Amino acid sequence: MSDANELVSVNLKMLINLARPAATLNLFRSRIRAQQSGGYVSRTKGRGMEFDEVRPYQPGDDIRSIDWRVTARTGKTHTKIFREERERPVFISVDNRPTMHFATRGVFKSVQAAKIAALLAWTAQHKGDRIGGQIFTDSQCKEVKPQNGKHAVLAFFNALIKQHSNGLQDMTLEHALARLLQHARPGSLVYIISDFRGLTQKAEKHLSKLSKHCDVVLIHIYDPLESHLPAKGRYRFTDNEHDVVIDTGDSQHILSYQQHYQQRLSYLQQMSKQLSIAFFQCSTSENPVEALR
Repeated sequence: MSDANELVSVNLKMLINLARPAATLNLFRSRIRAQQSGGYVSRTKGRGMEFDEVRPYQPGDDIRSIDWRVTARTGKTHTKIFREERERPVFISVDNRPTMHFATRGVFKSVQAAKIAALLAWTAQHKGDRIGGQIFTDSQCKEVKPQNGKHAVLAFFNALIKQHSNGLQDMTLEHALARLLQHARPGSLVYIISDFRGLTQKAEKHLSKLSKHCDVVLIHIYDPLESHLPAKGRYRFTDNEHDVVIDTGDSQHILSYQQHYQQRLSYLQQMSKQLSIAFFQCSTSENPVEALR
């Protein structure tokens, strides 16, 4: 029964258990390549210049930080590490609106989003970064101030699994991004994990402002059904309050649906490229660890 529950909801044990696989990930804070939008790299913003140490060069390191003296002396490439870069605030925004509580394969989009958020948080903690975040639904929004250590990761996880009520109504993606602008400090690495439904022009303006002061990564969570409708037949969908029946035997309807999805995806990719924001996708049926690799 617990296995079935973990397909549709998250718990603290599930998120804590992702610490070990997160240690195998090699995510570089300012060198995250987009998988779906041309392989561009997000800009480096806000790096402190206080020298901290020299370590062996790793793929993804900024070549401008190579210490050529140490490299020449040892015969192996080394790079300089700066203190602020090591302790960079990582802010993870997680969409938990009703559209995220859906899946036909794998886990709910909300569960996949929480797993990816947990992997990112553990990876940041392993690298000594400060971890904070934001969790928003259609009626509430909770921010967690970035802090160091495992206690910061656990505080973020508790916010992920608990419902918070602060009296807000009609919380949209636009409102959440506006709050994100206020809480994410300049120089932060900001992950936004969502299906990005309801992305308005005002929401895009908030992203544009955010990208000028922070490194921003958009992680698009989707269900395979959203990109390709199933074979011919009548399918009933419900959220326990409303029912919708889709007849996939209507070829024109299928074509229109898939075109709409592709247009929305293309818009996300193009917007990300224009704003120099990294963007990639993860489906509900993917292994989140492999998706982040």
